[in-house]
Amino acid sequence: MTTARKHRFSVGGGFGDPYAGFTLEFGDDGPSRIDPSDSHALADLLDPGQYAPDEVDADALLEVGLGYLAIEEYEAAVDAFARVAWFAPGSPAATEAWANRAVAHGQLGEYDEAVGACLEALSLDPEPDVAAVAETNLAYALWESGDSSRPLEHAELAVELDPRLADAWYNLGFLYNERALAGDAARALENAARLGFDRRVVREELDRAHERLGEYETVEEGEAVETDTDAGVREGSEREREADHVEREAAGDGSASRERLGA
Repeated sequence: MTTARKHRFSVGGGFGDPYAGFTLEFGDDGPSRIDPSDSHALADLLDPGQYAPDEVDADALLEVGLGYLAIEEYEAAVDAFARVAWFAPGSPAATEAWANRAVAHGQLGEYDEAVGACLEALSLDPEPDVAAVAETNLAYALWESGDSSRPLEHAELAVELDPRLADAWYNLGFLYNERALAGDAARALENAARLGFDRRVVREELDRAHERLGEYETVEEGEAVETDTDAGVREGSEREREADHVEREAAGDGSASRERLGA
């Protein structure tokens, strides 16, 4: 909406001296009050001599990393998870951090680093649900790095550790498909769909499995038809031979004897 009235603008009083000096002041405790979750904090301010370890909340820092994962800031997530492992080594939070760091590395295409992160998580004797995440991530990272021999065993172990992990069932179904184990692939993928995995993604792999199953069924049916046909041919040949034999017997032994010799 516009108006015809003219507006008198203030000329203002200016800003004073824009070059007045300023200083950066720390609190009473100096740089030890730096937030360790701040990804912009300088590394030398975060060495053991400059921070208060008892005040580091590893679980909160883990949530920072998970938040970065959720918004697809994978490099920042890797950094946050690394800080968890640095500030609370060997803790349950560190174990989860290593497992989730593997996800971030995988999304960045850093599969060797993802494999290493998974192995670090598994070396810390994690709870079954965290171990399952690490195992299925390890299977994925190994496959993407070009290793086709080991991923399946890790994928199978993942669903044993946590049968409710949809991602683990999907990865297992994919690997079964790659091994042409169509029946096993279909069962694993159906489990993934039931547990909430994206059905559109599952459908593509299920279609591959069902296509293979259909080919096997067609081959088996074809073999069955061929077998029935062969049986019919054999029965017809036997009837013809019986008829020829009867005719030759009616004609005399010489004819039968020549037939045998000429055979």
